[in-house]
Amino acid sequence: MSHPKIYLLKARKKRLEQGHPWVYATEIDRLEGDALPGDLVDVVNHQGRYLATGYWNPKSQITVRIVAYQPIAAMDADFFRSRLRACAEHRRRFVADADCRLVYGEADFLPGLVVDRFNNVLVLQLLTLGMDVRREALIEALIDVFQPQGIYERSDVSVRTLEGLEERTGVLYGECPSIIEIEENGLKLEVDIVEGQKTGYFFDQRENRAAIAPLMTGWGGRSGIRLASRAAAEAGDKEAVEASTARAGESADLVPVNANGKIVTFPYWDGASVLECFAHTGSFTLHACKYGAKKVTCLDVSEHAIETAKRNVERNGYTDRVEFVVADAFEYLRAQVKGIDERKQRSLGGVDTSKKLESSAGRTWDVVILDPPAFAKTKSAVAGACRGYKDINLQGLKLVNEGGYFVTASCSYHMRPELFLETIQEAAVDAGKQLRLVEWRAAGKDHPQLLGVNEGHYLKFAIFEVRSK
Repeated sequence: MSHPKIYLLKARKKRLEQGHPWVYATEIDRLEGDALPGDLVDVVNHQGRYLATGYWNPKSQITVRIVAYQPIAAMDADFFRSRLRACAEHRRRFVADADCRLVYGEADFLPGLVVDRFNNVLVLQLLTLGMDVRREALIEALIDVFQPQGIYERSDVSVRTLEGLEERTGVLYGECPSIIEIEENGLKLEVDIVEGQKTGYFFDQRENRAAIAPLMTGWGGRSGIRLASRAAAEAGDKEAVEASTARAGESADLVPVNANGKIVTFPYWDGASVLECFAHTGSFTLHACKYGAKKVTCLDVSEHAIETAKRNVERNGYTDRVEFVVADAFEYLRAQVKGIDERKQRSLGGVDTSKKLESSAGRTWDVVILDPPAFAKTKSAVAGACRGYKDINLQGLKLVNEGGYFVTASCSYHMRPELFLETIQEAAVDAGKQLRLVEWRAAGKDHPQLLGVNEGHYLKFAIFEVRSK
């Protein structure tokens, strides 16, 4: 079956031939044949040679979105079943958790479609007209392939207006409780699929959250705690304790002892102190506790998000190790830095110490984690975003204990990786810090990336060791 043909201009860049799945209005010469918005069209070069098949929307600047590089008859239920089975196979191979992103748009060869699974409820976003007009066939295929308890739509995104569509939400199939418990890396989390951000949860940081594990232990020595013989410690023999620490590797019956040779009973004596900013519902906080953190400060500007984080922490049994702060992250970090500066000035003398400290703040942490929302949602916002990223990273770096770790991320596509690293480096210079890059990551394996499609390479995640110059 042949479809109406989109002829491309001769003088265009050969983006389509290089694997990019979008055809812009500025690349099109003409349409031959009759096509309704959303219909399939065959894309050909200026000589009429077939290149790909996609769905067409003349109202969008992205006029054609490619769905196949060989001719196809239709995007019907069979088409969707085939693509969805491939999506499922990819997740089975690479993602241990059942709760994950099942469909990631263009990277899964289903442009305009996002599907997340939360404990057997599917939450989908239909972002384009070409997908929206095929929702019945899509839902039929989703039910056949995944057998969900329910399907809920969260197409309440502004990008739909660019496609000439209204925002939509609601139950599409079965039963969809608004609050669902999911599991990630062995942790239990609450997800609000109705009121939560995007589809309810950000799966893209799953592997990155797990990557903080090595940072969470190994800190006891800084406070003078070491392993020693239980017998010597219980006998109160300080000399025997000192001697036994030198032979710590020889004995299995070891206990943590403090500088006075007393046994330390706190189970997380070797754990890090951690600050998570922009915590949302506390996912990094939960992972920090799971991997052995001593104390975590969980901060978000949203009281609703923090209430959810509290429930998540409680359901995993970590309440005694987490403090919650509802505050603007920029203001909170600046206040802590100001407190440090005030105390430093007093220690140097020349300050009237009879005057009360202006700030009761001035805390530092072994690990500081920043996972802010996108600061640059458009190309024109990049300059302002750089200032925002520099400021937040500058303040955060000043609060990391010497030799501690700084975890920072950006989900702004327009903040390219090189620019993000340059911005962090500028912040480090101004903070008087030397950074050593330990880990550099992107989105997880349920968010695959098509080579050559930079729009899918949005998430940057870095772990740095921090030392003073």
